[in-house]
Amino acid sequence: ANLTLPCVHFSLFQAWEVNKETNCVTTYLADCETQLSQAPKRGLLYGVPVSLKECFSYKGQDSTLGLSLNESMPAECDSVVVQVLKLQGAVPFVHTNIPQSMFSYDCSNPLFGQTLNPLKSSKSPGGSSGGEGALIAGGGSPLGLGTDIGGSIRFPSSFCGICGLKPTGNRISKSGLKGCVYGQVAVQMSVGPMARDVESLALCLRALLCEDMFRLDAAVPPLPFKEEVYTSSRPLRVGYYETDNYTTPTPAMKRALLETKQSLEAAGHTLIPFLPSNIPHALEILSTGGLFSDGGHSFLQNFKGDFVDPCLGDLISVLKIPRCLKGLLAFLLKPLFPRMAAFLGSMKSRSAGKLWELQYEIEVYRNSVIAQWRALDLDVLLTPMLGPALNLNAPGRATAAVSYTLLYNCLDFPAGVVPVTTVTAEDEAQMEHYRGYFGDIWDKALQKAVKKSVGLPVAVQCVALPWQEELCLRFMREVERLMTPEKQPS
Repeated sequence: ANLTLPCVHFSLFQAWEVNKETNCVTTYLADCETQLSQAPKRGLLYGVPVSLKECFSYKGQDSTLGLSLNESMPAECDSVVVQVLKLQGAVPFVHTNIPQSMFSYDCSNPLFGQTLNPLKSSKSPGGSSGGEGALIAGGGSPLGLGTDIGGSIRFPSSFCGICGLKPTGNRISKSGLKGCVYGQVAVQMSVGPMARDVESLALCLRALLCEDMFRLDAAVPPLPFKEEVYTSSRPLRVGYYETDNYTTPTPAMKRALLETKQSLEAAGHTLIPFLPSNIPHALEILSTGGLFSDGGHSFLQNFKGDFVDPCLGDLISVLKIPRCLKGLLAFLLKPLFPRMAAFLGSMKSRSAGKLWELQYEIEVYRNSVIAQWRALDLDVLLTPMLGPALNLNAPGRATAAVSYTLLYNCLDFPAGVVPVTTVTAEDEAQMEHYRGYFGDIWDKALQKAVKKSVGLPVAVQCVALPWQEELCLRFMREVERLMTPEKQPS
């Protein structure tokens, strides 16, 4: 594997250097050196320093989520994945920064400040696992763990030019993770690895999907890593789409997708046009409705008497609008701003009966997309991935651009991101003509936010059916091999 066994001192030094430039670390986990002396030498991750998004509970440390109400509330014990990492010989050594509340794909909060993209300081590292993206891309950590409920592993991976995987919601234990809202199950959050290459993601999954995890969290299905699926080299049937017809891809996103498609075809894989049905409904009604079924009430409790970070855009003000007014506003906005009206209309509180209807609708939708996929006998799916990195504070103003990632949280399909190219001067020039499908505030914000990006990385997204993480990684490894040969393990 590519993960060498650098000494923890070296990793701490590297992390310190990257942190000076990007402000990506919130805490150094002080017991990491003792940890190394106790680490089992037989573990798959023996001696490997691992960074953790701040929401992973670590004994004796706060997981603030950038909110003052969580300060001075140290965790009583390690979350399950942290326990498993330690049993595999890994050395968790830092907590990394997040956007306040983690409900943003930017990375800033009033407690720890703004994290910058290590490739260009005027750009966001993405979020909500933004500290992870910045630290790993900057060379400060060989492997990290993030979480993803709308793209939170995939945005930072794309914006910072690294690899990341969002597994099926319940493949890796979420026990002992800190969150802002508990009990919301319509849209599944996932725990997943982030690293500079696909082989490191696979190694992390091999290590986590072990007897220890299945013992420590009996609610996770005991599915060990399927090596034969990951190492297989049979040609794949790959579905693909150039656009989701909701967020117009930037010129670089479109080119990244088409160049990857051509390379896959040249390597003997079969590519078949495929677009999941009814994407606007899945985003505006199912996902938004699922995430805010209580009208945002539980979420808002976290902000009582606290500063609201600018990176959240207008989210807090919108959620605070009374229910009846949300309905009226949605009605008035509809002719001019149909997308904003739809999102607003879904953010109002509903009865248990209505929530059950919504959850059933999500189930029906998921089954319909699986049926569509099966009808074409696809193995995997290739989609555009939002990029290049947006300007700082822009993600909060370009809400609809989560469409490429959020869809796969709604469907609960595993999805990973692999960087395949960088923005050219020609991509940049074409961006001048970008209008978006709706020409609304969100489209305009996105057009402004991706300017001045020549040389920044652009990724594609690789998707598989539920519980097929190994197939997803195998596809990601193939994309990496074809598109970035220099990343190949020698």
